[in-house]
Amino acid sequence: MNDKQTQAPPSWALRFFRWFCRPEYVEDIEGDLLERFEKRPSRWFFTLDVFRLFRPGIVKPLKSSQKLTNYGMISNYYKVSMRNILRNKTFSLLNISGLSVGIASCILILIYVNNELSYDTYNSNYESTYRVIHYYGQQGEQPDYATLPTKEYQVWGNAPVAPSMQDYFPEVEKVFRFTSDAPWLFSYNGITYSETDILFADSTAFDVFDWEILAGNPKTALVRPNTVVLTQELAKKYFGNENPIGKSIVMDNRDPYEVTAVVEIPTNSHFKFNGLISMSTFRRSRPSIFDSWGYVDFYTYFTLKPGTSIDQLKAKVSDFLKASFPNEFNYHIAFEPMSEAYLHSEAGRQPGPVGSMSNIYIFTSVAIFILLIACINFMSLSTARSVERAKEVAIRKTIGSQRRSLIYQFLVEAILVTFLASIFAAILVFFGHSLLETISGKILPIDWLFSVSNVIIAIASVLIIGVIAGSYPAFVLSTFRPITVLKGSFKTSSRGIWLRKSLVVLQFALSIILLAGATVVSSQLDFLQEYDLGFDSEQVLVIDFGYDGEVQRKREYLKQQFLNHPDVDMVSVSRATPGDFFPNAGTGIADPVSGEITYKGPAIYEVDEDFIPTYKMNMVAGRNFSDDFPLDSANALILNESAAKLYGYPNPQEIIGKSFEQWGREGKIVGVVEDFNYVSLHEDVEPLSIRFGTQFNVSVISLKLSSQDYSKTLAELESIWLKTIPHRPFDTRFADQNFDDQYVADERFGMIFSVFSSLAIFVACLGLFGLTIYSTAQRNKEIGVRKVLGASTSRIIALLSKDFLLLFVIAFIIAVPLSWYVMNSWLDGFAYRISLGFGVFAVSALITLIVAFITMSFKTISAALSNPVDSLRDE
Repeated sequence: MNDKQTQAPPSWALRFFRWFCRPEYVEDIEGDLLERFEKRPSRWFFTLDVFRLFRPGIVKPLKSSQKLTNYGMISNYYKVSMRNILRNKTFSLLNISGLSVGIASCILILIYVNNELSYDTYNSNYESTYRVIHYYGQQGEQPDYATLPTKEYQVWGNAPVAPSMQDYFPEVEKVFRFTSDAPWLFSYNGITYSETDILFADSTAFDVFDWEILAGNPKTALVRPNTVVLTQELAKKYFGNENPIGKSIVMDNRDPYEVTAVVEIPTNSHFKFNGLISMSTFRRSRPSIFDSWGYVDFYTYFTLKPGTSIDQLKAKVSDFLKASFPNEFNYHIAFEPMSEAYLHSEAGRQPGPVGSMSNIYIFTSVAIFILLIACINFMSLSTARSVERAKEVAIRKTIGSQRRSLIYQFLVEAILVTFLASIFAAILVFFGHSLLETISGKILPIDWLFSVSNVIIAIASVLIIGVIAGSYPAFVLSTFRPITVLKGSFKTSSRGIWLRKSLVVLQFALSIILLAGATVVSSQLDFLQEYDLGFDSEQVLVIDFGYDGEVQRKREYLKQQFLNHPDVDMVSVSRATPGDFFPNAGTGIADPVSGEITYKGPAIYEVDEDFIPTYKMNMVAGRNFSDDFPLDSANALILNESAAKLYGYPNPQEIIGKSFEQWGREGKIVGVVEDFNYVSLHEDVEPLSIRFGTQFNVSVISLKLSSQDYSKTLAELESIWLKTIPHRPFDTRFADQNFDDQYVADERFGMIFSVFSSLAIFVACLGLFGLTIYSTAQRNKEIGVRKVLGASTSRIIALLSKDFLLLFVIAFIIAVPLSWYVMNSWLDGFAYRISLGFGVFAVSALITLIVAFITMSFKTISAALSNPVDSLRDE
């Protein structure tokens, strides 16, 4: 027994041979191997012979010849899908084009939305950072602070609240303040520029915000007086590639400020700056305001200690104010998470531009609409081609294909189309990204798109979109009965027809909604541009001198020099112009009934006697400031109509001569000016007080021009300026442009919305064009017969178009109420807005219909003009 086993070849080697050898060679080669083994019974040589046979030609292919493996099945699905795509070039091109534009648009909108949602998330203390918002109520009010809406508060507040909170609340870890921005003169190596967005800031800045420190020590950067932190851009402007740390910049032609750090501010920060000056510098120059709860010029942020909750602070606010606030004036504070600062805050006086969550919802909806329209195109064309594909399904079922394999085939084809569309979409995103940045005015990072998680999401999205888009042919066409189809009695099912019509209706409805939205946005922006603001800012040149003392001392001389120029009609000096930043002032005016002084907090403008005439504002009662009344500079006040009503005087004439008290001045109301929109048209006209600006509280000069050659006039005015004020640049802007800057965000929203709405309609037209091609092809013989019987070209065109017209009417009925609701909600963000009449939607629908008919006409006219002999040749 042992001898026989010894003479037997190794079983494992024989099994290995049978596994790798081609089936048709196994019997012959195995016989030769065994014969050689009998002649030379060596197990070692037998094994060596087996390994020598492991070579091309003998080794069987990886794909089994008995049945297709999974790889073989997928390969077959891929080949068949590619053949179908290449055979139906027109429909494939329409599908791939539509999907690629839809996917690219969706990704581009996602890039924009992601950037909006990412604001301030760069901070490690993002979740635990809050800011103080302040409520400054009117005298006599007793609001319920627990239910007081955030829009009644403002972010701009006083200085002492920060240290008081640090001392009172053990939950507070760090507190940081900064002031509103201001222009400063920067001088270095004989070069002087006027720089904006320069803030005073506490030394705790880098404890609260994670700005990238490119140079310097963040712990000591803002501790000492006369130190400044620069952004990288500003540092390069003055120092080039030199290390700026330790070097000094002369600011406002007075003191040298040491550069202690260079930082880079992320683009997704809700407030930005060009430079930070140490708060100790501000405290040394004006120490009294740091104890004044009524002086407003600070923004206060704070972080909580780990394990504490903001609710613990909220519960103690009343006790805190009783212990810290020095009087019973109607003042309150609340806390707003930094996570709500950009997109969700309704508080006034923001430190920077804010976003809009409603715009995010609208853009996200547009992205979904575009992608949905692209998928509708695919499904519509699939249902339209159901008769052709039905024959394919019938033949494949006849030769033994199972329904499951047919479903896989159609899904693979849809996924392949989606994959090809995704490749083209990536190219469109690559080229469209820079255009989107230009339109939005923002830097939109896209590196996050290439993270592992997003790549997985992208692959999953391709599969999901492919499955959705290919769902109809996969799950419906695969159920067709071969006998019915092959007998020729099969027609497109009513279910398929109604599905296709439903998709067309949805497509038309989405197109009308988007076009109506774009029309409303455009009309509202035009309305803002044309609305009568109550003043005239055209051809008004504004020179910003940043409270420069030398300019203030020479202001009357400068006014006269400018007035001597033939192109200058009027000159005015003021603290601000319409659209600029302005403070509020506690102002007491005699009550109309009791005569007692009642305090409110209207906004304040400080101007000279020429301000109202320069901007062509209308006096509705009393008079303007005048040189004929020398005491106007000390005891006169002008109100707007809203301010007069605020104090109980609906008739402006009745408040003339009433006593007032404001910021250390006492006197009489001398005039009431007609309400003018000195803030954005997003808001109603607010109460405003106007008083004479003294020598040291004005910062801009307004020149009313009547020039035909602005470049020549500006050059001559600059020459006058530099002769009088040689140390300061001629920093100018036009007043109307300055006011229009408030609507930049709205204009950019309108541009983005219009671009993507146009792309959505383009994608819809691709699908409509494809359906027209197919429907005319299906009715080709009918068209031929009708032409032979005498039907006119116009009659045939009408016949081919009437079905779409009915679907369009249904879509219009659906789209109007939806678009009205959405756009009416958007318009609620404007105090002054257009009215949504039926005409807006009628025009949008008409444009959509015209575009649709133009799209269809490329094929319908061609079909109507074709020779009937060609279509009837087979009959």
